[in-house]
Amino acid sequence: MKLYEYMAKEVMAGQGIPVPRGRVATTPEEAAEIASGIGEVAIKSQILSGGRGKAGGIAFAATPDEARTAAKRLLGAEIRGLKVERVLVEEKLQIDHELYVSITVDSAARLPLVMASMHGGINIEEVPEKHIIKQHVDPVWGLYPYEGRQLAQRLGLGGSVAKQFAALVVKLYRVFADNEAELVEINPLVVSEGRLLAADGRLNVDDEALFRQSQLPVVEEGSALERDIKELGLSFVQLDGDIAVMANGAGITMATLDIISAYGGSPANFLDAGGGASVEPTAKAIEVLLRTEPSVILINIFGGITRCDDVATALVQVKKTRGIPVPVVIRLVGTNEEAGVRILQENGFEAYSSLDEAAKKAVELSRAGGEG
Repeated sequence: MKLYEYMAKEVMAGQGIPVPRGRVATTPEEAAEIASGIGEVAIKSQILSGGRGKAGGIAFAATPDEARTAAKRLLGAEIRGLKVERVLVEEKLQIDHELYVSITVDSAARLPLVMASMHGGINIEEVPEKHIIKQHVDPVWGLYPYEGRQLAQRLGLGGSVAKQFAALVVKLYRVFADNEAELVEINPLVVSEGRLLAADGRLNVDDEALFRQSQLPVVEEGSALERDIKELGLSFVQLDGDIAVMANGAGITMATLDIISAYGGSPANFLDAGGGASVEPTAKAIEVLLRTEPSVILINIFGGITRCDDVATALVQVKKTRGIPVPVVIRLVGTNEEAGVRILQENGFEAYSSLDEAAKKAVELSRAGGEG
């Protein structure tokens, strides 16, 4: 479970990690009121996604009126496909330097891993390996203060900032351990007029540990569409393309996305219908795909537990009950394949046995504007 930035910062502040002054607003008037007590502020969209700044999800304001205007623009807007329902209004910092620090789980070593860098403010994946220091932590003993000092020394920090960093990383480990986190991250960790402040914060908690973490707020992740699909018991991730995809199995779904991309197409989603989905859940999944308003739908079924005739029946059911306004390309192979193909052909659908041919056709239809 991912926490919003303001929630993560509240947890961090509870462990004594310095964070900028600020509060959450759900209306432009609240944003103006908060700004009036702070001065110059940053107004930050609260969504469960990175890259807000590049997507226009962060604004700055020098006056309460400017804060009101900025909040009015952001609240209700969609940033990276997610609706903004609240903004964090906090003091605008004078940034002298940006660092990076995080603690995550090293699955190979089966140990917590501290990562830190003098190059913060950008994705850690973009930082050269030589500029990142790493240190495993024994979960039995935790992170000792002397290890925090060693990390500060390895980063090249000195004076007061080094002392602050050493204390902060120990507190950050407590956040990680106490909340049974998968990831806790501060990026950037800002040096501002001699102070270290968590300018941004992430806290991802292990879903399997949530029953022990009753002190944490419950956060529903994903868009409304993703939540609707999850209620059907299906795995769904929304993407940026125009070719809606449904397949039965994570591996075959990933392969379908890859081959669409290889032919120059752009997938609209990842939808794994799983094995054994019956007619009704499959029909509902197709209906939800239509809500993404794709140019084409590509269905890729390799029938094992999933029966090809059930998938065909579901597709025909959706066509008859609500209509399908876009072309559907379907590859159907496996259990009850002949019956499934017959049902499709009797109802005006063409079935392919080759994924290569089906993907190529879907991309052609997409480029033609969905006319087929």
